[in-house]
Formats: sequence, C-alpha cells, structure tokens
Amino acid sequence: MAERKLDIVVYGATGFTGRLVCEYLNQQYGADGDVAWAMAGRSQDKLARVRQELGIPDSIPLVITDAEDPASIDAMVADTKVVLTTVGPYQLYGSALVAACAAAGTDYVDLCGEPNWMHDMIQTHGETAKASGARILFSCGFDSIPFELGVYFLQQHARETFGAVLPRIKGRVRGMKGGFSGGTLASLKATMAATAVEPSLRELLASPFALTEGFTGPDQPAGLAPVHDADIGSWSAPFVMATINTKNVHRSNLLMGHPYGKDFVYDEMLLTGPGEKGEAAAKAVAADNSMASSKLQPGDGPSREERESGMFDVLFVGSNAHGDALAASVKGTMDPGYGTTSKMIAETAICLVKHPDVAKGGIWTPGAALQDLLIARLEKHAGMSFAVEQR
Repeated sequence: MAERKLDIVVYGATGFTGRLVCEYLNQQYGADGDVAWAMAGRSQDKLARVRQELGIPDSIPLVITDAEDPASIDAMVADTKVVLTTVGPYQLYGSALVAACAAAGTDYVDLCGEPNWMHDMIQTHGETAKASGARILFSCGFDSIPFELGVYFLQQHARETFGAVLPRIKGRVRGMKGGFSGGTLASLKATMAATAVEPSLRELLASPFALTEGFTGPDQPAGLAPVHDADIGSWSAPFVMATINTKNVHRSNLLMGHPYGKDFVYDEMLLTGPGEKGEAAAKAVAADNSMASSKLQPGDGPSREERESGMFDVLFVGSNAHGDALAASVKGTMDPGYGTTSKMIAETAICLVKHPDVAKGGIWTPGAALQDLLIARLEKHAGMSFAVEQR
C-alpha cells in the first residue's frame, strides 16, 4: 500500500453508529495519538457540528464525501489505509465504495448484515481485492464478530483438549439486553425489497452456504422453530441474526482452509430456559414480529443509558461422535448492537492498521483475517471476554 495521510476514515460519521465510533476513537486514541483518523460525510457543516458536540478536537480532519460522487469517493479512499463505513443499507450506498477500495488497495470494514449484497460484492470485487492487496472485511459488529470468533475460540481449545476440532457446535444466545436502530431496520427492509424484485434471492438468503463460493457442506439445522436442547437443559427459540451469522461462520471456515472440517455443522438460537416456562417463552419469541412492524427511522437508536446498561452473553457448545464436549462463552458489557458494536468495528480497523501483513488481499470475514489478534484487542479495549466454561 502506498503511503497514506490517514490510518482510518470514519465514513458516515454523523449517523447514529458513526457518531459512536468517532466518540470511541476520540476517547480511546485521541487526536494526537498513534492512530491518525478523520471523520467523513456529505456535509461540512454537519460534520463540524458533530465534531463539536462530541468534544473532538478541531485537529481531527473532516472529509467531504458523497456516495453519489465517484471522484469524492476515490479521493477519500486514496488518502487512508482503512475506510470504516457505517453508511447503510450497504446494498443501496456501499457498492461504489467497495469497488473503489478494492481497486486502490485500501482496506475496508463495515457492519453489513445483508448477505445478498455481500454475495454480489464477493463475486464482483473479490479478485480485484486479491490483486490490489485490499483487505475487505464485512460484518465487523455484533453480526458477526462474537459468533465467528466464538466458534474459532472454542475450536482452538478443542484442539488443545482433544487433539482435534469438534464437528458440531451450537451457538446459543444466553442473555442479551439492548435495542436496535432505524439503520438496522432500513437494511432489513432493503433486503426484503430486493427479494421482492428478484425472488431467486430467497434461496440465497436461506442457505447457510450462500457466501462459501460454490462449496456446500452437510445439511444444517434450520433454527426456525422452538427446540429443546437436552444437552444444555433449555428450550431455544429462533434468533433473528442467525441468518447472517451462520453464513459468516461457514465462510470463515472456508477462508481458513476448512480447519473445522468440510462436514462442520453449526446453528444459532436464543435460549429461553427450561420447563414449561421456557417452552412458552420460545414460542412467544418465534411468533414475535415487532422488528418488521417497527416505525424506527435511520438515525434513531437506543439512548446512552440503554447502551451502557446493555450486555450480551453467547454460549458455544461443541461435541463429537466420541462423546467429547466443550463449551465457551463470549460476553460483552454494553448494548450489543451499538455500544459494543461501535468498539468492535473500530478495533477491527485498528487491528488492520497495526498488522498490515496479517492477511493477503481479498474479501474476508474479520475472524478469519485477524483471529487471535482481534480477540486480544477486543478483550483489552472493547469490554469483551472469551472464556472456556465447565459444564
């Protein structure tokens, strides 16, 4: 990569999540530290106002960039090592930016949970990124870093414990407190609109192997109805983010050369507890349609108090045909969708800056590209923990 003026540009800095990322970078790394970063968006006045509101020094540069102005996109991409973008829905506003980064050899991180668009970007720009050296990382927030790295962490300890990986892992959300924003809702609606125009996308959305570039593994649990997990002692309900997370876990396995095996089986659900109460709760979750009917608009999201009082706790339970079993957890101390997500994407970008030779150019998952390096940063800076559990 040619010498760049900046390490990181936060594109979408005036949006709900973009503001949180900028606030975190300022609090954690400041304006005169070893990370040179800038705020980018369409409006100079709005960027300046947000910079002032967040107490960010005037020395942090403002970059005027518009998704509909290719020249401004190219200029931003040419000046930085990493573009961190929170401007979604990505299928509406992200394609030109991915193309520009792939062509210029500029690293890229986002919060995308839109598998139809990710599939298209992999096919369209994957080879260009490999040639230029650009490391393009999708899904650098709650979807799907805790899940992708949770599986990786458990498999690493399975090798140490049993001398082999576990062919079956269950991801189970044991606890979660936090809201979602209007931006998340907009991405969901954009994906549904795309499937209405192109019905063939429904098959892609339904396949856990939609992002594995032609590889198809064994049948996977659907996770669409309540089940009783006897080995965990709890009922489980469908988990709304499983659709994207399972795809990223299988892509991670592919990108690393199938270290989990080509017969690996993985699913995700939400634990609701034992007995009749747990069963009733699982059925209630399965019937809930509140997200689809929400009136939230882009820019809306949980309050600071809601973010700071949030948390998440994800359990991973692995097993093999010999009866061996191992469990691990990934936990976060803030609202998963925004409080912790803003830290996750920021630390992913910084990890790329600090380790320019870790992964070759291409379209990656963050866990496959950065592995233990990212786990270490998240534990040190983002309030997350990874731990083996006794069961």
